[in-house]
Amino acid sequence: MNHSAEEWEADRWKSFQNLLIQVGCTNQFHKTRWNEITNAKKLSGFDEFQERCPFTSKHDLVQDRQLNPPYGSNLTFPISEYSKFNQTSGTQGSPMPWFDTTTDWRWMLKNWNEVLNSVGVQKGSRCLFAFSFGPFLGFWTAFDSAQERGCLCIPTGGQTTEQRLHGIIENDVDFLFCTPTYASRLTNSAVQSGVDLGSHNLKAIIVAGETGGSDEEFRKKITSVWRKGLKIHDHYGMTEAGPVAYETPGCNGGLRIILDSYFPEVIDPESGVHLQDGEQGELVLTTLGRTGCPVFRYRTGDLVKAKRGYDENGLPTFDLIGGILGRADDMVVVRGVNLYPSAVHAVVSIFPEIVEYQVIFDEHDSMLEAKVNIESSADISNKLEQALQESFSLRISVKQVEAGTLPRHEMKARRWIKP
Repeated sequence: MNHSAEEWEADRWKSFQNLLIQVGCTNQFHKTRWNEITNAKKLSGFDEFQERCPFTSKHDLVQDRQLNPPYGSNLTFPISEYSKFNQTSGTQGSPMPWFDTTTDWRWMLKNWNEVLNSVGVQKGSRCLFAFSFGPFLGFWTAFDSAQERGCLCIPTGGQTTEQRLHGIIENDVDFLFCTPTYASRLTNSAVQSGVDLGSHNLKAIIVAGETGGSDEEFRKKITSVWRKGLKIHDHYGMTEAGPVAYETPGCNGGLRIILDSYFPEVIDPESGVHLQDGEQGELVLTTLGRTGCPVFRYRTGDLVKAKRGYDENGLPTFDLIGGILGRADDMVVVRGVNLYPSAVHAVVSIFPEIVEYQVIFDEHDSMLEAKVNIESSADISNKLEQALQESFSLRISVKQVEAGTLPRHEMKARRWIKP
């Protein structure tokens, strides 16, 4: 029986309130930061929760681990109760360990089931994971969830890009899981090495781990090479929160947050004030079912534009227009112009000749200057300089470098080099 929106919201709050009560008994991190959590049973709902609970930042989590080594105090249970160890990617600092109980891991697999349902992954589907399977959470939960569904799951940790390309074709793979950067790398490698993609069986590529999965130019570039009706599906998650969102229905980019498992907010990064739909701000997430190592009102640093609505069953939706648009802490001011990696990437993506690129910032006379190094199949330096000038009203020098000299990345790309 379908619930009304009001019944769904009441059940959602009651379940989360019970989690708060449990966490408030033993979790020192949250008790120290928010002593009112011990009175969580008196809270009336999510509105009051927002009013009373402080934001949590990555700095808060890092500092807690420094004060309470080695794993910090955000542990609701004794360490012996945890069975899963992962850590953050470290792109914004040192990798940070994260633990999950068996119950919490199953909660995360349930969230990935929502993603797999949205893509059309079925029992018997062949799924290839272009992922190192190291301590970074990455696609570990996707692999386990697909395996439980009855899919043939193909791990490719340690394989070369060419080996993975042949594996996709020779094993009649239906679904490929990787980052947007690696999807581009696979595509470029196929073109450069002459691997025939005409016989592939891929239905979709599920991308995650960085911005760009909803970018129209990126999607066109990939699908034009692979062809055969291939679709791109964006996904969003993070070690601190788990699998958060799947491609907005319609497969035209954008993300839909799994509201059964997350309470999202969008705030002004400077003031912390809530923003209206369509206004760009920072995504804040509260995990509603991860008891062992939860985050409440966690400032993700990811920039988004929200669109609230209702699905076909009349239940609330919370969509992110255009997916993840960038990161608040990646913004660089060059001669008064705010530059974000996603904005520069959108311009670079216009040129299919560009195989790889890197943006480097240097300080000259107390001012930051930007330059772009590119690997390209044709000399388009002047064209890219002109496009960047038109987009940002800013002269950014472009230099073509020898093929293979820029770093390649399997997981999160590091193309934004700040001093």
